[in-house]
Amino acid sequence: MLESSIGSSFESYVTGLVVCGGIIVAIGAQNAYVLGQAIRREHHWWAAGLCMTADIVLFTLGMFGVSAALKAMPQALEILRWLGVVFLAWLAVQAFARAGRGRAALEAGEVTRRSLKGVLFTTLAVTLLNPQVYLDTLLLIPAVGAQQENATTFVAGASSASVLWFGLLAWSGSALAPVLSRPLAWRIIDGVIGMMMAAIALHLALNGSL
Repeated sequence: MLESSIGSSFESYVTGLVVCGGIIVAIGAQNAYVLGQAIRREHHWWAAGLCMTADIVLFTLGMFGVSAALKAMPQALEILRWLGVVFLAWLAVQAFARAGRGRAALEAGEVTRRSLKGVLFTTLAVTLLNPQVYLDTLLLIPAVGAQQENATTFVAGASSASVLWFGLLAWSGSALAPVLSRPLAWRIIDGVIGMMMAAIALHLALNGSL
């Protein structure tokens, strides 16, 4: 009996880890922003930690029934959709501007210029102004979790996926920073980030989800 319980708990954990891991990797705006912060070494662990915390809170709320309330207010998702489009477009313009200027201030190893408060605010906006985040964490993931024998370990698995992924982004981006010390490298990075943000905003505007 005990072995069966442990087995079902482990299966629920792995299911949460795999399913939620795939969903988190697909949320491009968050990933691009955290990676950019990590490469600049600009409060990147704070940004990654905030993403992890937001995911864990949303996973937990979803499993406790917030999804039902969200279904009753579809207009809320529509409002978030267009707020997300505007915000992502603004981030894209900023990235393209940095790429065009090629500022020395973007070099790796530079002393941080943006405040922690500013980084956390932007991270929170990138996370919460994406309606797909709510569809995934409050609707899709709870739908999968409801089918598991152990909801608690399922949420633990989902939370572990977020911690592992954003931890990897923060570490890998920071590790690459010394290599990316040339202004041209930063122009390319900002150009790619700008294109990603613009593409996500366009897709969100046309399709309503990512």
